Amino acid sequence: MGTATDHREDGHHVTDSAGTPTEPDDTAEHAAGDGSGAGGGGRGNGSATGNGNGKRRRRRSLRWVALGVSLLVLLVSGVGWWLYRKLEGNITTDLTAVEELERYDRERPLPAPHGAQNILLIGSDSRAGAGNAKYGRDKGIQRSDTTILLHIAGDRRSVTAVSVPRDLLVGIPSCRTAQGTRSRAQYAQFNSAFALGGAACTIRTVERLTGVRIDHHMVVDFHGFKSMVDAVGGVTVCLPASIDDADARLRLKAGKQTLNGEQALGYVRARKSLGNGSDTERMDRQQQFLGALFNKVQSNGVLLNPARLYPVLDAATRSLTTDPGLDSLKDLFDLARSLRGVPTERVQFLTVPRRSYPYDPNRDVLAQPAASRLFERLRKDAPVRVVPKETTASTAGDTERDSGTGSQNPAATPTFSGTNATSALCK
Repeated sequence: MGTATDHREDGHHVTDSAGTPTEPDDTAEHAAGDGSGAGGGGRGNGSATGNGNGKRRRRRSLRWVALGVSLLVLLVSGVGWWLYRKLEGNITTDLTAVEELERYDRERPLPAPHGAQNILLIGSDSRAGAGNAKYGRDKGIQRSDTTILLHIAGDRRSVTAVSVPRDLLVGIPSCRTAQGTRSRAQYAQFNSAFALGGAACTIRTVERLTGVRIDHHMVVDFHGFKSMVDAVGGVTVCLPASIDDADARLRLKAGKQTLNGEQALGYVRARKSLGNGSDTERMDRQQQFLGALFNKVQSNGVLLNPARLYPVLDAATRSLTTDPGLDSLKDLFDLARSLRGVPTERVQFLTVPRRSYPYDPNRDVLAQPAASRLFERLRKDAPVRVVPKETTASTAGDTERDSGTGSQNPAATPTFSGTNATSALCK
């Protein structure tokens, strides 16, 4: 009764009425130990079940981890693909120029040897488009404010950028206009070719002038130029004197300055208040600025930093109108990658050798034979030597002189007045 010991069928002991624990019987303990007791589910069998449940739980956990990783990979891939498509969709393809150039393919020069490439960079002065209206009223006519023939050597160890003055008088062929009519062939100011027939007319004019075949072209407007400069975090230049130019919307102190996009545009376009006001000095500034921009983009701080690289790619692709050969991210990436190994001192800038036109001092014509020597070197993908202007004040385009006799060596590399990307670095 009150002092009796009560045993439960499950083998666990219970207390008597006085609260004193009772000992389990041997049979129950034996049954629990060997798993053969009543109910067939003692501690041995329960332990095996626990191990099975643990394995199943681990397998479920691994499956959830794998699923999570898979979803993450899909998410990252999806975002990457979306960004890729967005950047590629930014680029405008100039099919009109392709059609026009195909029409005259037989009269165009042969491609450069050794895998060299010639790219024509055209800066449009169009006021159309976002942010461009403040630079003047858009009259529906755009001219090439800046035109640079970029020669990339076949060995990818040098780049020569040749500026073509906008005031240079050249022969412009008959071109198809935006209205579908054809202009007359004429001898006129170089930058009017872009106004007459866009990129195709400019390309054909350059090819006739130089005999160099243009493989690709890029057109950038004011807004695109500013976006590129802002995307790299500004470009540093060294100013010998302060600048106050209302027309260029530019006020800067002398010395080392980091220009944002707006300031950079004013700097490369200004001419009335800088130097002697000529287009020559303006082209010199443009070349120095492009050298500084090349150094900034080539730096690890831009190319190896995704957070900084994406805005650069976004600005670059939104800024560009190109031929189909450069209208994809892969094409542009391959081009940029091929230029990464070019030493800074081998990125050279010069202007087409020219002199004042006898009948109008505000216009230029080619200076011969220096111009022909330069064009021949580019056609053959042969080295071009560029030295500071003061070094070649009277010998631009001459061949190098033999160090022993002082006489000209026709087999030597011609020397031209210009600069290289290292000149753009602030000391």
